[in-house]
Amino acid sequence: MRRVLLVDDSRLQRRILSASLARDGYEVLEAETGDQALKICRESPPDLVLSDLIMPGMDGLEFCQAFRALPGDQYGYFILLTSKSEKEEMVRGLEGGADDFVSKPVNAHELRARISAGERILRMQRELTDKNRMISDTLDELQRVYDSLDRDLIEAKKLQQSLVRERYLDFGTGAVSLELLSSGHVGGDLVGQYRVNDHCVGLFSIDVSGHGISSALMTARLAGYLSSSSVDQNVALQKAADGSQTYLPPHEVIARLNHIIMDELETELYFTMFLAVIDLRSGSVEMAQAGHPHPVVLRSDGTIEQDGPGGLPVGLISGAEFTPFETTLGPGDRLLILSDGVTECPNETGEMLGEDGLADMVSSLARQSVDTLLEELIWRLGEFAGGSGFPDDVSGVLFEFRGPET
Repeated sequence: MRRVLLVDDSRLQRRILSASLARDGYEVLEAETGDQALKICRESPPDLVLSDLIMPGMDGLEFCQAFRALPGDQYGYFILLTSKSEKEEMVRGLEGGADDFVSKPVNAHELRARISAGERILRMQRELTDKNRMISDTLDELQRVYDSLDRDLIEAKKLQQSLVRERYLDFGTGAVSLELLSSGHVGGDLVGQYRVNDHCVGLFSIDVSGHGISSALMTARLAGYLSSSSVDQNVALQKAADGSQTYLPPHEVIARLNHIIMDELETELYFTMFLAVIDLRSGSVEMAQAGHPHPVVLRSDGTIEQDGPGGLPVGLISGAEFTPFETTLGPGDRLLILSDGVTECPNETGEMLGEDGLADMVSSLARQSVDTLLEELIWRLGEFAGGSGFPDDVSGVLFEFRGPET
Protein backbone atom coordinates (compact mmCIF):
# COMPACT_ATOMS: atom_id res chain seq x y z
CA MET A 1 0.00 0.00 0.00
CA ARG A 2 1.71 3.19 -1.23
CA ARG A 3 -0.95 5.65 -2.46
CA VAL A 4 -3.00 7.53 0.16
CA LEU A 5 -5.81 9.96 -0.59
CA LEU A 6 -6.25 12.67 2.05
CA VAL A 7 -9.67 14.38 1.99
CA ASP A 8 -10.25 17.38 4.30
CA ASP A 9 -11.62 20.85 3.80
CA SER A 10 -8.93 22.18 6.17
CA ARG A 11 -5.75 23.01 4.28
CA LEU A 12 -3.77 23.09 7.53
CA GLN A 13 -5.01 19.63 8.55
CA ARG A 14 -4.11 18.27 5.12
CA ARG A 15 -0.63 19.82 5.28
CA ILE A 16 0.10 18.31 8.71
CA LEU A 17 -1.13 14.84 7.79
CA SER A 18 0.44 14.95 4.33
CA ALA A 19 3.87 15.75 5.76
CA SER A 20 3.61 12.93 8.28
CA LEU A 21 2.53 10.39 5.62
CA ALA A 22 5.22 11.54 3.19
CA ARG A 23 7.90 10.97 5.83
CA ASP A 24 6.65 7.38 6.15
CA GLY A 25 7.16 6.87 2.44
CA TYR A 26 3.60 7.19 1.14
CA GLU A 27 2.49 8.90 -2.04
CA VAL A 28 -0.09 11.41 -0.88
CA LEU A 29 -2.96 12.76 -3.00
CA GLU A 30 -5.09 15.59 -1.60
CA ALA A 31 -8.68 16.70 -2.12
CA GLU A 32 -10.63 19.51 -0.48
CA THR A 33 -14.11 18.14 -1.18
CA GLY A 34 -15.81 14.80 -1.70
CA ASP A 35 -16.46 15.60 -5.37
CA GLN A 36 -12.76 16.31 -5.98
CA ALA A 37 -11.87 13.12 -4.15
CA LEU A 38 -14.20 11.01 -6.31
CA LYS A 39 -12.63 12.40 -9.46
CA ILE A 40 -9.19 11.43 -8.19
CA CYS A 41 -10.44 7.95 -7.23
CA ARG A 42 -11.75 7.38 -10.77
CA GLU A 43 -8.48 8.46 -12.36
CA SER A 44 -5.99 7.02 -9.88
CA PRO A 45 -7.59 4.65 -7.32
CA PRO A 46 -5.89 5.02 -3.92
CA ASP A 47 -4.91 2.16 -1.67
CA LEU A 48 -6.14 4.02 1.42
CA VAL A 49 -8.43 6.97 2.02
CA LEU A 50 -8.27 9.31 5.01
CA SER A 51 -11.40 11.42 4.95
CA ASP A 52 -12.79 13.97 7.34
CA LEU A 53 -16.32 13.19 8.49
CA ILE A 54 -17.62 16.74 8.50
CA MET A 55 -17.13 18.58 5.19
CA PRO A 56 -19.20 21.11 3.23
CA GLY A 57 -21.30 19.63 0.42
CA MET A 58 -20.65 15.91 0.33
CA ASP A 59 -19.72 14.82 3.85
CA GLY A 60 -17.40 11.95 4.74
CA LEU A 61 -20.17 9.34 4.99
CA GLU A 62 -21.63 10.26 1.62
CA PHE A 63 -18.19 10.22 0.05
CA CYS A 64 -17.48 6.81 1.59
CA GLN A 65 -20.69 5.39 0.12
CA ALA A 66 -19.90 6.88 -3.30
CA PHE A 67 -16.35 5.52 -3.05
CA ARG A 68 -17.63 2.03 -2.38
CA ALA A 69 -19.99 2.27 -5.37
CA LEU A 70 -17.12 2.91 -7.81
CA PRO A 71 -16.52 0.08 -10.31
CA GLY A 72 -13.39 -2.05 -10.09
CA ASP A 73 -12.11 -5.05 -8.16
CA GLN A 74 -9.42 -3.24 -6.15
CA TYR A 75 -10.44 -2.69 -2.56
CA GLY A 76 -9.51 0.59 -0.89
CA TYR A 77 -9.17 0.87 2.87
CA PHE A 78 -11.26 3.76 4.25
CA ILE A 79 -10.56 5.60 7.52
CA LEU A 80 -12.85 8.36 8.73
CA LEU A 81 -11.38 11.30 10.67
CA THR A 82 -13.82 12.62 13.25
CA SER A 83 -13.84 14.83 16.31
CA LYS A 84 -16.98 13.12 17.50
CA SER A 85 -16.91 10.03 19.63
CA GLU A 86 -20.57 9.13 19.65
CA LYS A 87 -21.27 5.48 18.89
CA GLU A 88 -24.08 6.49 16.57
CA GLU A 89 -21.62 8.18 14.20
CA MET A 90 -19.33 5.16 14.28
CA VAL A 91 -22.23 2.81 13.48
CA ARG A 92 -23.34 5.00 10.61
CA GLY A 93 -19.81 5.11 9.27
CA LEU A 94 -19.32 1.34 9.42
CA GLU A 95 -22.68 0.77 7.79
CA GLY A 96 -21.66 3.24 5.08
CA GLY A 97 -18.56 1.25 4.22
CA ALA A 98 -15.84 2.74 6.46
CA ASP A 99 -13.18 0.34 7.77
CA ASP A 100 -11.89 2.35 10.74
CA PHE A 101 -12.01 5.64 12.65
CA VAL A 102 -9.36 8.03 13.93
CA SER A 103 -10.29 10.85 16.30
CA LYS A 104 -9.11 14.39 15.72
CA PRO A 105 -6.72 15.86 16.57
CA VAL A 106 -4.87 12.98 14.96
CA ASN A 107 -2.12 11.30 16.92
CA ALA A 108 0.68 10.35 14.53
CA HIS A 109 1.48 7.09 16.31
CA GLU A 110 -2.17 6.04 16.41
CA LEU A 111 -2.61 6.90 12.72
CA ARG A 112 0.48 4.91 11.81
CA ALA A 113 -0.89 1.89 13.73
CA ARG A 114 -4.29 2.21 12.02
CA ILE A 115 -2.66 2.42 8.61
CA SER A 116 -0.49 -0.62 9.39
CA ALA A 117 -3.63 -2.57 10.27
CA GLY A 118 -5.17 -1.45 6.98
CA GLU A 119 -2.06 -2.55 5.09
CA ARG A 120 -2.35 -6.05 6.55
CA ILE A 121 -5.98 -6.27 5.55
CA LEU A 122 -5.30 -4.96 2.05
CA ARG A 123 -2.41 -7.37 1.63
CA MET A 124 -4.62 -10.32 2.55
CA GLN A 125 -7.42 -9.00 0.36
CA ARG A 126 -5.14 -8.65 -2.64
CA GLU A 127 -3.62 -12.05 -2.08
CA LEU A 128 -7.17 -13.39 -2.03
CA THR A 129 -7.99 -11.43 -5.19
CA ASP A 130 -4.93 -12.85 -6.93
CA LYS A 131 -5.84 -16.36 -5.87
CA ASN A 132 -9.44 -15.85 -6.97
CA ARG A 133 -8.18 -14.57 -10.32
CA MET A 134 -5.94 -17.60 -10.60
CA ILE A 135 -8.86 -19.87 -9.75
CA SER A 136 -11.04 -18.05 -12.26
CA ASP A 137 -8.38 -18.41 -14.96
CA THR A 138 -7.99 -22.09 -14.09
CA LEU A 139 -11.74 -22.63 -14.22
CA ASP A 140 -11.87 -20.89 -17.59
CA GLU A 141 -9.13 -23.17 -18.86
CA LEU A 142 -10.89 -26.21 -17.41
CA GLN A 143 -14.09 -25.09 -19.10
CA ARG A 144 -12.28 -24.85 -22.42
CA VAL A 145 -10.83 -28.32 -21.88
CA TYR A 146 -14.24 -29.63 -20.84
CA ASP A 147 -15.90 -28.12 -23.90
CA SER A 148 -13.26 -29.70 -26.12
CA LEU A 149 -13.64 -33.05 -24.37
CA ASP A 150 -17.42 -32.76 -24.56
CA ARG A 151 -17.24 -32.25 -28.31
CA ASP A 152 -14.94 -35.24 -28.61
CA LEU A 153 -17.29 -37.37 -26.50
CA ILE A 154 -20.25 -36.38 -28.65
CA GLU A 155 -18.34 -37.57 -31.70
CA ALA A 156 -17.28 -40.70 -29.80
CA LYS A 157 -20.93 -41.39 -29.02
CA LYS A 158 -21.81 -41.15 -32.70
CA LEU A 159 -19.01 -43.58 -33.51
CA GLN A 160 -20.11 -45.98 -30.79
CA GLN A 161 -23.70 -45.89 -31.96
CA SER A 162 -22.45 -46.62 -35.47
CA LEU A 163 -21.16 -49.97 -34.19
CA VAL A 164 -24.81 -51.04 -34.27
CA ARG A 165 -25.32 -50.29 -37.93
CA GLU A 166 -28.72 -51.91 -38.40
CA ARG A 167 -31.26 -51.75 -35.60
CA TYR A 168 -33.75 -54.09 -37.29
CA LEU A 169 -33.16 -57.03 -39.62
CA ASP A 170 -35.71 -59.34 -41.20
CA PHE A 171 -34.45 -62.84 -42.03
CA GLY A 172 -37.76 -64.15 -43.38
CA THR A 173 -38.28 -66.93 -40.83
CA GLY A 174 -37.26 -64.57 -38.05
CA ALA A 175 -36.42 -60.97 -37.25
CA VAL A 176 -34.14 -59.20 -34.79
CA SER A 177 -34.13 -55.71 -33.30
CA LEU A 178 -31.29 -54.07 -31.38
CA GLU A 179 -31.25 -51.19 -28.91
CA LEU A 180 -28.30 -49.39 -27.29
CA LEU A 181 -28.62 -46.48 -24.87
CA SER A 182 -25.62 -45.14 -22.92
CA SER A 183 -26.12 -43.53 -19.53
CA GLY A 184 -23.44 -40.96 -20.43
CA HIS A 185 -21.87 -39.77 -23.66
CA VAL A 186 -20.28 -43.16 -24.18
CA GLY A 187 -20.80 -46.44 -22.39
CA GLY A 188 -19.69 -50.00 -21.98
CA ASP A 189 -22.63 -51.85 -23.55
CA LEU A 190 -22.55 -53.44 -26.98
CA VAL A 191 -25.14 -55.45 -28.90
CA GLY A 192 -24.94 -56.93 -32.34
CA GLN A 193 -25.47 -59.76 -34.77
CA TYR A 194 -23.45 -61.59 -37.38
CA ARG A 195 -24.65 -63.82 -40.14
CA VAL A 196 -23.12 -67.31 -40.07
CA ASN A 197 -24.69 -68.55 -43.31
CA ASP A 198 -28.08 -68.61 -45.01
CA HIS A 199 -29.76 -70.46 -42.15
CA CYS A 200 -27.86 -69.35 -38.98
CA VAL A 201 -27.39 -66.04 -37.23
CA GLY A 202 -25.36 -65.12 -34.15
CA LEU A 203 -26.62 -62.62 -31.57
CA PHE A 204 -24.58 -61.11 -28.74
CA SER A 205 -24.89 -58.73 -25.84
CA ILE A 206 -21.86 -57.39 -23.95
CA ASP A 207 -21.51 -55.20 -20.87
CA VAL A 208 -17.98 -53.93 -20.18
CA SER A 209 -17.18 -52.84 -16.62
CA GLY A 210 -17.44 -49.09 -16.13
CA HIS A 211 -19.14 -46.44 -18.27
CA GLY A 212 -16.35 -44.20 -19.52
CA ILE A 213 -13.97 -43.84 -22.42
CA SER A 214 -11.91 -46.94 -21.62
CA SER A 215 -15.08 -49.06 -21.56
CA ALA A 216 -16.21 -47.56 -24.88
CA LEU A 217 -12.82 -48.33 -26.43
CA MET A 218 -13.15 -51.92 -25.27
CA THR A 219 -16.57 -52.23 -26.91
CA ALA A 220 -15.05 -51.00 -30.17
CA ARG A 221 -12.34 -53.67 -29.89
CA LEU A 222 -14.90 -56.39 -29.16
CA ALA A 223 -17.08 -55.24 -32.06
CA GLY A 224 -14.13 -56.05 -34.32
CA TYR A 225 -13.84 -59.56 -32.89
CA LEU A 226 -17.53 -60.19 -33.62
CA SER A 227 -17.85 -58.16 -36.79
CA SER A 228 -20.66 -58.88 -39.22
CA SER A 229 -18.81 -57.08 -42.03
CA SER A 230 -15.27 -58.45 -41.55
CA VAL A 231 -16.04 -62.15 -41.24
CA ASP A 232 -12.37 -63.13 -41.60
CA GLN A 233 -11.67 -61.39 -38.29
CA ASN A 234 -14.73 -62.73 -36.51
CA VAL A 235 -13.56 -65.12 -33.78
CA ALA A 236 -16.97 -66.80 -33.75
CA LEU A 237 -16.72 -68.04 -37.34
CA GLN A 238 -14.62 -70.73 -38.99
CA LYS A 239 -14.35 -72.70 -42.19
CA ALA A 240 -15.84 -76.19 -42.38
CA ALA A 241 -14.05 -79.10 -44.01
CA ASP A 242 -15.98 -78.58 -47.22
CA GLY A 243 -14.92 -74.93 -47.34
CA SER A 244 -18.26 -73.52 -46.23
CA GLN A 245 -18.55 -71.04 -43.40
CA THR A 246 -19.73 -72.34 -40.06
CA TYR A 247 -19.52 -71.26 -36.43
CA LEU A 248 -17.83 -72.08 -33.18
CA PRO A 249 -20.21 -73.04 -30.36
CA PRO A 250 -20.99 -69.98 -28.21
CA HIS A 251 -19.23 -71.30 -25.10
CA GLU A 252 -16.02 -71.80 -27.12
CA VAL A 253 -16.27 -68.28 -28.54
CA ILE A 254 -16.52 -66.80 -25.06
CA ALA A 255 -13.57 -68.94 -23.91
CA ARG A 256 -11.56 -67.64 -26.87
CA LEU A 257 -12.40 -64.04 -25.97
CA ASN A 258 -11.41 -64.74 -22.36
CA HIS A 259 -8.03 -65.97 -23.61
CA ILE A 260 -7.58 -62.82 -25.72
CA ILE A 261 -8.45 -60.52 -22.81
CA MET A 262 -6.30 -62.37 -20.27
CA ASP A 263 -3.25 -63.16 -22.42
CA GLU A 264 -3.12 -60.61 -25.23
CA LEU A 265 -4.68 -57.37 -24.01
CA GLU A 266 -3.12 -55.46 -21.13
CA THR A 267 -6.26 -54.24 -19.43
CA GLU A 268 -7.96 -54.45 -16.07
CA LEU A 269 -11.38 -54.29 -17.69
CA TYR A 270 -13.69 -57.28 -17.78
CA PHE A 271 -17.12 -57.81 -19.27
CA THR A 272 -20.24 -59.92 -19.05
CA MET A 273 -21.55 -61.51 -22.21
CA PHE A 274 -24.38 -63.51 -23.69
CA LEU A 275 -23.99 -65.22 -27.06
CA ALA A 276 -26.60 -67.17 -29.01
CA VAL A 277 -26.58 -68.89 -32.40
CA ILE A 278 -30.04 -69.42 -33.86
CA ASP A 279 -31.02 -71.85 -36.60
CA LEU A 280 -33.49 -69.90 -38.73
CA ARG A 281 -35.00 -73.13 -40.08
CA SER A 282 -35.74 -75.03 -36.88
CA GLY A 283 -35.72 -72.36 -34.17
CA SER A 284 -33.04 -74.21 -32.18
CA VAL A 285 -30.81 -71.90 -30.11
CA GLU A 286 -27.31 -72.64 -28.82
CA MET A 287 -26.31 -70.29 -26.01
CA ALA A 288 -23.58 -69.43 -23.52
CA GLN A 289 -23.63 -66.98 -20.63
CA ALA A 290 -20.72 -65.23 -18.92
CA GLY A 291 -22.05 -63.34 -15.92
CA HIS A 292 -24.72 -61.68 -18.05
CA PRO A 293 -28.40 -61.54 -16.98
CA HIS A 294 -30.47 -64.60 -17.85
CA PRO A 295 -32.15 -64.57 -21.26
CA VAL A 296 -35.89 -64.04 -21.35
CA VAL A 297 -37.91 -66.41 -23.54
CA LEU A 298 -41.40 -65.13 -24.24
CA ARG A 299 -43.50 -67.99 -25.56
CA SER A 300 -46.35 -67.40 -27.94
CA ASP A 301 -48.83 -68.49 -25.24
CA GLY A 302 -47.58 -65.75 -22.90
CA THR A 303 -45.36 -67.97 -20.76
CA ILE A 304 -42.08 -66.37 -19.70
CA GLU A 305 -38.88 -68.29 -18.99
CA GLN A 306 -35.77 -66.80 -17.36
CA ASP A 307 -32.97 -69.25 -16.75
CA GLY A 308 -29.30 -69.88 -17.46
CA PRO A 309 -26.05 -71.15 -15.91
CA GLY A 310 -24.78 -67.64 -15.08
CA GLY A 311 -21.04 -68.14 -15.31
CA LEU A 312 -18.03 -65.92 -14.69
CA PRO A 313 -17.47 -62.61 -16.49
CA VAL A 314 -14.89 -62.60 -19.24
CA GLY A 315 -11.43 -61.37 -18.27
CA LEU A 316 -11.32 -62.41 -14.61
CA ILE A 317 -9.78 -65.91 -14.59
CA SER A 318 -7.39 -67.34 -17.15
CA GLY A 319 -8.60 -70.64 -18.61
CA ALA A 320 -12.17 -70.18 -17.39
CA GLU A 321 -14.75 -72.50 -18.91
CA PHE A 322 -18.28 -71.56 -19.89
CA THR A 323 -21.32 -73.82 -19.91
CA PRO A 324 -23.33 -74.32 -23.10
CA PHE A 325 -27.13 -74.58 -22.93
CA GLU A 326 -29.93 -74.73 -25.44
CA THR A 327 -33.57 -74.01 -26.09
CA THR A 328 -35.92 -74.24 -29.05
CA LEU A 329 -38.18 -71.46 -30.24
CA GLY A 330 -41.54 -72.24 -31.74
CA PRO A 331 -43.42 -70.03 -34.17
CA GLY A 332 -44.22 -66.75 -32.41
CA ASP A 333 -41.70 -67.29 -29.60
CA ARG A 334 -39.25 -64.54 -28.76
CA LEU A 335 -35.76 -64.45 -27.23
CA LEU A 336 -34.89 -61.29 -25.30
CA ILE A 337 -31.32 -60.54 -24.18
CA LEU A 338 -30.84 -57.50 -21.91
CA SER A 339 -27.97 -55.89 -20.02
CA ASP A 340 -28.14 -55.58 -16.23
CA GLY A 341 -28.94 -51.89 -16.66
CA VAL A 342 -32.54 -53.06 -17.07
CA THR A 343 -33.02 -55.44 -14.15
CA GLU A 344 -30.86 -53.31 -11.85
CA CYS A 345 -32.58 -50.04 -12.76
CA PRO A 346 -33.79 -48.37 -9.51
CA ASN A 347 -37.02 -46.49 -9.01
CA GLU A 348 -37.30 -43.28 -6.99
CA THR A 349 -37.15 -45.22 -3.70
CA GLY A 350 -34.07 -47.19 -4.77
CA GLU A 351 -35.90 -50.47 -5.40
CA MET A 352 -34.58 -52.31 -8.46
CA LEU A 353 -36.82 -53.65 -11.21
CA GLY A 354 -35.49 -57.21 -10.84
CA GLU A 355 -36.40 -60.30 -12.82
CA ASP A 356 -40.00 -60.37 -11.57
CA GLY A 357 -40.55 -56.75 -12.52
CA LEU A 358 -38.99 -57.42 -15.91
CA ALA A 359 -41.28 -60.41 -16.46
CA ASP A 360 -44.34 -58.26 -15.70
CA MET A 361 -43.12 -55.52 -18.01
CA VAL A 362 -42.39 -57.94 -20.86
CA SER A 363 -45.79 -59.64 -20.42
CA SER A 364 -47.54 -56.30 -20.78
CA LEU A 365 -45.66 -55.75 -24.06
CA ALA A 366 -46.40 -59.16 -25.56
CA ARG A 367 -48.50 -57.66 -28.35
CA GLN A 368 -45.82 -55.17 -29.39
CA SER A 369 -44.20 -55.85 -32.75
CA VAL A 370 -40.61 -57.01 -32.77
CA ASP A 371 -39.39 -53.71 -34.22
CA THR A 372 -41.00 -51.56 -31.47
CA LEU A 373 -40.92 -53.73 -28.32
CA LEU A 374 -37.44 -52.74 -27.15
CA GLU A 375 -38.13 -49.05 -27.64
CA GLU A 376 -41.37 -49.35 -25.67
CA LEU A 377 -39.60 -51.37 -22.98
CA ILE A 378 -36.99 -48.64 -22.48
CA TRP A 379 -39.72 -45.98 -22.38
CA ARG A 380 -41.55 -47.89 -19.61
CA LEU A 381 -38.28 -48.46 -17.79
CA GLY A 382 -37.81 -44.69 -17.80
CA GLU A 383 -41.26 -44.32 -16.24
CA PHE A 384 -40.28 -46.86 -13.58
CA ALA A 385 -37.12 -44.85 -12.86
CA GLY A 386 -39.18 -41.71 -12.34
CA GLY A 387 -37.93 -39.92 -15.43
CA SER A 388 -34.54 -39.19 -13.85
CA GLY A 389 -32.50 -41.10 -16.42
CA PHE A 390 -30.67 -44.38 -16.08
CA PRO A 391 -27.63 -44.83 -13.81
CA ASP A 392 -26.29 -47.58 -16.08
CA ASP A 393 -26.19 -48.29 -19.80
CA VAL A 394 -29.28 -50.02 -21.16
CA SER A 395 -29.14 -52.35 -24.16
CA GLY A 396 -31.04 -55.26 -25.59
CA VAL A 397 -31.46 -57.78 -28.40
CA LEU A 398 -34.87 -59.16 -29.35
CA PHE A 399 -35.30 -62.09 -31.73
CA GLU A 400 -38.66 -63.36 -32.95
CA PHE A 401 -38.98 -66.76 -34.60
CA ARG A 402 -41.77 -66.97 -37.14
CA GLY A 403 -41.38 -70.59 -38.13
CA PRO A 404 -40.26 -72.29 -41.35
CA GLU A 405 -41.30 -70.72 -44.59
CA THR A 406 -44.14 -72.47 -46.34
